Amino acid sequence: MAPRNTEKLEKKNAYLDKLKGLLHSHPRVLIVHADHVGSKQMQEIRAALRGKAHVLMGKNTMVRYALNQYWEEHPEIDLTGLIEVVRGNVGFIFCIADPDEVRKIVLANKVPASAKAGVMAPIDVTIPAGPTGLDPAQTNFFQALNIATKIVKGQIEIVSEVALLKSGTRVQMSEQVLLQKLRIHPFSYSLQTRFIYENGNVFDAAVLDITDSAIVAKVSKAISFLAAFSREVGIPTEASAPHSIVNAFKNLAAIAATTDITFPEVETLKEYLADPSKFAVAAPAAGKAASPKKGAAAAPVEEEEEEEGGEAFNLFD
Repeated sequence: MAPRNTEKLEKKNAYLDKLKGLLHSHPRVLIVHADHVGSKQMQEIRAALRGKAHVLMGKNTMVRYALNQYWEEHPEIDLTGLIEVVRGNVGFIFCIADPDEVRKIVLANKVPASAKAGVMAPIDVTIPAGPTGLDPAQTNFFQALNIATKIVKGQIEIVSEVALLKSGTRVQMSEQVLLQKLRIHPFSYSLQTRFIYENGNVFDAAVLDITDSAIVAKVSKAISFLAAFSREVGIPTEASAPHSIVNAFKNLAAIAATTDITFPEVETLKEYLADPSKFAVAAPAAGKAASPKKGAAAAPVEEEEEEEGGEAFNLFD
């Protein structure tokens, strides 16, 4: 075998061993797309992730071959889902730190880029109204694009804001030229996390956006639905028990209020019902507790006049 072929085979085997070794030692993997990411940017991402993750790129055929080999060596791990997502310009980030932290580091490393014809716009692009810095000789170009302009102080000025591109549409040559003339770099690119692999399971990257507060909110909502359902069908559950106890107490209090039956929890209620004047005693006491301390700012003049002239009883004074 020629030395060149031997060297190529050694590199191939080294890559296979490296991929299988990382997959064995790092159970959590981010599957990323590297479209429009240059070599310099990739080096910066690798440097930012040093000690937190390992980035490994490669040809899809080589990656699938390595995954199939690893699957044969470890049949207890199902790699079907991982093999299926190896499509396009993909790469692997083997996480040492928390996957969400790794993804944030990757997203923070963005590089601004100009819009090129034929590229799918990742975001909406709007050109603001105002001066363009272009001389009046280029007015015909804006007229061809149906963009209203005027000449102000010897330069072209766009009259109103222009929605140039919609997310998901392809950039046309005229749009590329216009953005270049205006020196606008509307896009920014980085590694895009598409999937996350963990212990044989592949999830959409959206699971990384789920926070603890969101989980608590979902569980609380589910518990409220369960409690309502349990109350409706008459089957007691741990979720509906507090509601059942509160409603039962309300019923007992209502019965005690209209009969001679009593128990410690409703004695205060029955006292107030028997002597309504106690409401008038309790209300001023509450008002005094909420009154400002000495040295506090004086109340407005209008409020003082109302207190001095008001002779009717007020429950909330």
